[in-house]
Amino acid sequence: MVGRAQRVEFYVLAGEDTRARLKFVCRLAEQAALAGLRVFAWADDPAELERFDDLLWTFGDRSFVPHELFSDVRQWDDAPVLLGSGTLPAQPFDLLLNLGTVVPDGTGHAARIAEVIDAHAARRAAGRLRFRAYRAAGLSPETHNVSAEDAP
Repeated sequence: MVGRAQRVEFYVLAGEDTRARLKFVCRLAEQAALAGLRVFAWADDPAELERFDDLLWTFGDRSFVPHELFSDVRQWDDAPVLLGSGTLPAQPFDLLLNLGTVVPDGTGHAARIAEVIDAHAARRAAGRLRFRAYRAAGLSPETHNVSAEDAP
């Protein structure tokens, strides 16, 4: 499961709005892309990934995050953010944005993992299981309670 990843951060949002959660992830992706990081956004639900993909085009008035659906790591030469719902890249990358309900195989290739949890009961329960999985892998996840005003 987890190998190289050194840092796992859970961002805990107060509300249950899926769009607000995905907008927060868009802002994380934007910050990382602007910092020159290679980002992989993963979801185990292709429909969730599609919603995120659509939102990356429109989440801010002046924001656009160059991104592509993942097929090859060479895509990072043109787009700092790659999206996928299958396997993660086998090469090292900087940030995994986990939109899924589980910890995906291959997280060890990410230097940092960001999990965004909201108050929706099922997402919160799945987040707790992922938190425990990271701990069982020897990592010390950090938790940040985030309000809309604190969002990046």
